[in-house]
Amino acid sequence: MKFGHWLSLIAIIISLYILWEIRQLLLLIFVAIVFSTALNTLARLLQNRFRLNRHLAIFITISLTVLFIVLFIWLVVPPFIAEFQKLIELIPEVFLRVRTGLRNIENQLPLWLPQPPSLADFIKQLQPLVLQSVTNFVDFFSNSFRTVLQILFVSVLTLMLLANPLEYRKGALRLIPAFYRRRADRILSDCEIALGNWLAGVSINCLFIGSLSGIGLWILQVDLVLVHALMAGLLNFIPNIGPTMSVVFPLMVSLLDAPWKALAVLIWYGIIQQIESYWLTPIVMAKQVSLLPAITLIAQLFFASTFGLLGLVLALPLTVVVQVWLQQLYFKDIMDNWGESESSEAIASSRQIS
Repeated sequence: MKFGHWLSLIAIIISLYILWEIRQLLLLIFVAIVFSTALNTLARLLQNRFRLNRHLAIFITISLTVLFIVLFIWLVVPPFIAEFQKLIELIPEVFLRVRTGLRNIENQLPLWLPQPPSLADFIKQLQPLVLQSVTNFVDFFSNSFRTVLQILFVSVLTLMLLANPLEYRKGALRLIPAFYRRRADRILSDCEIALGNWLAGVSINCLFIGSLSGIGLWILQVDLVLVHALMAGLLNFIPNIGPTMSVVFPLMVSLLDAPWKALAVLIWYGIIQQIESYWLTPIVMAKQVSLLPAITLIAQLFFASTFGLLGLVLALPLTVVVQVWLQQLYFKDIMDNWGESESSEAIASSRQIS
């Protein structure tokens, strides 16, 4: 290799190391891109529907978004926090009730039956782990200073991207070689469409899951309905893992009241997930970039292990973007055209010989 090649290789390695060190910042930038894409879609919809200019459409979009956030914080957040604190206080009581019930079952077993492993001891060992997981989950959001800074950064960056998206897009395209910029611009448009379709589809799904969960728990008279419904809706943003996590808390609370309620909650959540998986998702996500379930799960594990909790939340939109680039850049532009030039030259030479 020449000196220039070695220098380029060293520059690439240094660049990759810097990108790895700022990976959390890159995730926050990606969050801002997702939000700005959604708001930009709404602004363009207002432009086309009501024939508004760009600045007025952006102003109306931002005003509606701020109004929704203020109403959500004012009406929903305080009761959610109060109920969530009650839920955390009930967790030790749930484990105590389960451990006592398992001990009663073991004591009632006939002596001639082989004694099973002590499930009560297993629950006792599992309790600190679950409590620690819940504590870490709460601590992640209770670090107010860091969270406020991240929200402020994402909000400001979203507004900047929304104000003049074309200039930022042109700046990003300048990082790509000139011969491929036009093609990359079309791929970015495909990514924008895919992200918009994903965000719209998953929002409808979350609203559906949260509403049905709240209605079912209200009919069953399970305590802390609001917090369970909101968690079911929000956790649905995380496919595969989120729906399983959302049933844990209402199952524990209902178990304190009556065992049959716990079974009813489990059945109800199973019915909701079946409706969502086999009816709602195929209809709502008809325009979404399709992802195989195994690929979705692998992507969640990869992004969660690499970037932590934020990577788990953003696993699906990141996978959607990566899939679009792989389909367009790797499969269509590279693999599908592999060997075409050689085959065309061979055909041309054969024609000349004949």
